[in-house]
Parts: sequence; C-alpha cells; structure tokens
Amino acid sequence: MTIWNRALAAADAMEPGAVISVYDGTLRIEARGFADAEHTIALAPDAIFRMSSLSKPITALALILALEEHGIDLHAPVSTWLPELGTPRVLLDPTGDLDRTEPARRAITVEDLLTSRMGTGIVLAPPGSTPIQLEIERRGLVGFGPPNPAAPMDAESWIAQLGALPLLAHPGEQWLYSVSSNVQGVLVSRLSGMALSDFLAERIFEPLGMVDTGFSVPHMKLSRLTPAYSSAFALTDPAAGGAWSRPPSFEAGEGGLVSTAADYMAFVRMLHGERRLLSDRWIAAMLADHLDDRQRAHAAMFLDGRGWGYGLSVDAGRTPSDAMAGTIGWSGGLGASWISDLARGMAVLSLSSRALDDPEVYGGHLAIQRAALG
Repeated sequence: MTIWNRALAAADAMEPGAVISVYDGTLRIEARGFADAEHTIALAPDAIFRMSSLSKPITALALILALEEHGIDLHAPVSTWLPELGTPRVLLDPTGDLDRTEPARRAITVEDLLTSRMGTGIVLAPPGSTPIQLEIERRGLVGFGPPNPAAPMDAESWIAQLGALPLLAHPGEQWLYSVSSNVQGVLVSRLSGMALSDFLAERIFEPLGMVDTGFSVPHMKLSRLTPAYSSAFALTDPAAGGAWSRPPSFEAGEGGLVSTAADYMAFVRMLHGERRLLSDRWIAAMLADHLDDRQRAHAAMFLDGRGWGYGLSVDAGRTPSDAMAGTIGWSGGLGASWISDLARGMAVLSLSSRALDDPEVYGGHLAIQRAALG
C-alpha cells in the first residue's frame, strides 16, 4: 500500500469526514466523508475550514515581513509602536489578587511576541477560578480561549484593554499560549498602516495564490464553508449566518483565519522552499526552537516536550543552523492539523469540521500523520 493510500485509509476513519493533503514534491488533495454530522453534505476538496490556531504561523510570517521591510531589530521594545504595552506590571502570584504586582524586569521585545514569551496568555486553571481570568472575562478580551470572530471589540480597543492588565510572567521568562499572536497582528497593522487582512492579502495570500483564505467567507463562497462541531458533534458554528460569515471587528492573528487545503499547503510549500517569501536567514530563525528546558517543561500541556519557533511547534533543542532538519507544524483546535518533515521534503495537512477537544479526535489526526510520514 502506498503512503497516499495509507493516509486515505486513515482519513476514512475520521467522523464525519476529512480533507487531507500530502506533499512529497507532488501535492495531493482528497476529500473523504462528509462535512456535516447528519452525513448530508459530501466533503469537497475545496471545502473551507476554520483554521483556528493554524492562523498563528501565517501571522508570524506577516510580522517577519513587516520587520524586514522596516529594518526592525528583534530585540527592539514593542512599546515603540505599541505604547499600550510600555509600562507592564507583573502579578506576584498569577492566581492572586490583581493589585499585588511588581514592575516588569525588562521591556517586551518583538521577539517575545514571535516566541509567545511576552508574559501573558491562557491561564492554566479552571475557567473563572482566578482574579485575572474574571477580569479578562469582564473586559471581553479575545485570545484567552477559543476563536470568537463575533466579539464586538476592535483591534485598538483590544490592545488598550490588554495593556491595562498585569502580566502573568516577566517578559521572556515563560511560554504562554495564544495572546502573543494577536499582538503580532496589531503590530503588523501599526507598522504597515494597513488592516491585518489587507497586509496578509498583499504580502502573503496573493503571492502564494491563496485565493480562499481570510478572516471571513464571502457570501458567494458560504456554501463551501463547513459547519463547526465539538468533538461530541454539538453544532458550535453554522456556515450560513455563523461567526465567520461576515468580517470581524477584530482580525485575530491567533485563530481567526479560514482556508482550504490547497491554500494552506501553498503556505506550507513556501516553508519547504517553493515561492520563498523570506530569506534563508529568516526561515531558519522561524523554524528554530527558541525555548529552554524550563520553558518547554512549563509549556508541556500544550507542547508535550516540543519546542517553539515563530508561531509554530518545532523539534526541541535545534539551533538555527540545523533547524531545517526535523519536523515542524501545529494544529487548530476547531479541526485542523499540519506537520512537515523538512529533511524528507514531506508534509501532511488534515482538515475536519470536528474540534480537537477529545483525545479520540486528535488521535485520528495523528493516525493520518503516521500513515503518511511513517
């Protein structure tokens, strides 16, 4: 049985269905099963999915392009362009009272954003169990939970509200998930003077031919957007009239994009060396592990021992000089997963309408990756 046939067989076990793509120098895409839990909508290869956290590598690429264009050093303080983050204070106890803080030991840098070490992110505690969680909820801040394009807050209000909160850790000291990618997107807009969506379209999507990727789905394409389900098949977002059927107030770099298999694999193939948008130096930095052992251990719930580059997971312990060897990738909690073996020139993408909030569902994605990569 060929690698492709093994991957298809694994995809057949995915409920309600999946679009899978394998790249090994040749790109293959196929749809298996259905888009909906009722098995009434057959999946098509050009189905549109909510990419959720697979948005992060694209947002990181956008920031790198903006940094390169403006000649900005990675160690520059972000407060130069985001004054809202200019005087951070840090909680003495991440689970404690909000008035018990100390000044940050240093400024938040551009690389802190790219490596998710700016000092704030998802709180690893039961929802609503700590003062900082309650304050985040009170302010209506996105980025600390699942993507929510329907949130009414725009980017300027969001960054102002974020800057008013204390950090959970000192800048550079801990890897904390998700929020940094939203700050990256706001910084891209400040540097370019463009909406994040416009910058992405001009600098990434158009050059790579990504014609179905964006922060919402136009009316004429809504029939291709799959419904979104929890792992238990509860409908969480319909296609027509759902949260992604209209442009959001806040274009969330951490999880707001929709895309197709062909589009996302165009981005992946760029990292493999096709239609390069970045120099080899920047690619090596993006795909290197920037975490130390302590930071990886603290992030084990998310990273499971792997490292973190700029917006994506990488093999732990690699240096920029050998970062092109080994695997990179990430997953999106609403039903997307991607892994690339750069040394072998292979990549696998799996897209489904069922969320990865259950080990069985996530195991289905891993089965496809193992079948394709061996």
